[in-house]
Amino acid sequence: MAQHTITLIPGDGIGPEISHAMQRVVDATGVSIEWEIAEAGAHLLESEGTPLPQSTIDSIKRNKVAIKGPVTTPVGTGFRSINVALRKELDLYTNLRPAFSLEGTGTLYKDIDLVVVRENTEDLYAGVEFEEGSEGAKGLIEYCAEQGAGVIRPDSGISIKPISITGSRRIVKWAFEYALANGRKSVCAVHKANIQKHSDGLFLKVAREVAEEYEGRIEFEDRIVDACCMGLVLNPQQFDVLVLPNLYGDIVSDLCAGMVGGLGIAPGANIGEDYAVFEPVHGSAPKHAGKGIANPTALLLTASLMLAHLGERDAADRLVNAIRAVLKKGTQVTYDIKRTNTGSTDGSVSTEEYADAVIAEL
Repeated sequence: MAQHTITLIPGDGIGPEISHAMQRVVDATGVSIEWEIAEAGAHLLESEGTPLPQSTIDSIKRNKVAIKGPVTTPVGTGFRSINVALRKELDLYTNLRPAFSLEGTGTLYKDIDLVVVRENTEDLYAGVEFEEGSEGAKGLIEYCAEQGAGVIRPDSGISIKPISITGSRRIVKWAFEYALANGRKSVCAVHKANIQKHSDGLFLKVAREVAEEYEGRIEFEDRIVDACCMGLVLNPQQFDVLVLPNLYGDIVSDLCAGMVGGLGIAPGANIGEDYAVFEPVHGSAPKHAGKGIANPTALLLTASLMLAHLGERDAADRLVNAIRAVLKKGTQVTYDIKRTNTGSTDGSVSTEEYADAVIAEL
């Protein structure tokens, strides 16, 4: 049996509690994992001077794979986001967000099974911005006027939207390869190329070129983002794999999570050529920290993605099926799931008791 060394970042808030539950469940699958604990979060700011120590980055680079609980980004420190910092440092250009229905989560939709693949490094999230009134903003406004590119009001803050051939090609190719590896039938590129002709237009052009390489193996279509959102709400079963630039991917992935029960049961991963960091996308919920009531489902489902990435497909499938069984029964679930299903938290169980129930189903 293969031995895997994984960097575990418990995070802060409810992070350590749900991370402990996740460890117990993953160990119970029988996969041999050595957990290397590393720290990140607002609680490190005073002792380390940063919420993301270099030792944590070094651990991920050494082990190639990490799983992390939620972390709090310190307010007013100039540190934008721990998650964004990791994505940039490790070039984690793919954000993988599956969305699938789980009976017992109280959602209106049934039989959803789709995957959102979001580009993680470019677009309006690249962080190329000019503050209102700055010399950079003034110069850019003047340059646009001189070039006849358009009139920008002088009191504007400006964000630049870079989309490259390189970034577009690798994310679309990743989506097609994921579709092939996971028995998916189609990939849909989502864009606003009718308006953003030189950025989204480039993304669409590259997507169509990549799609030609998979002709006859994976079906391809494209949708304008607003039409895609309407289509998701009306008939989500029509979609399989969606691939999107950064901003649209952020919005659409949360839309899809909402249709299957919310961020509390939404797995996620950030993957690059060399490294992969698996993380749920919900917050650290500091007001619930230490109470032992947090729902670890999102992190458990995220762990299933990690197991599949490690080649432990059987364990990944068994974990998802165990979670399905517990949620379907509805008797050993945390307060949020119980409240969604019954309107009351009576009879809900703790984080660790929920983990016990999942382990019993493995």
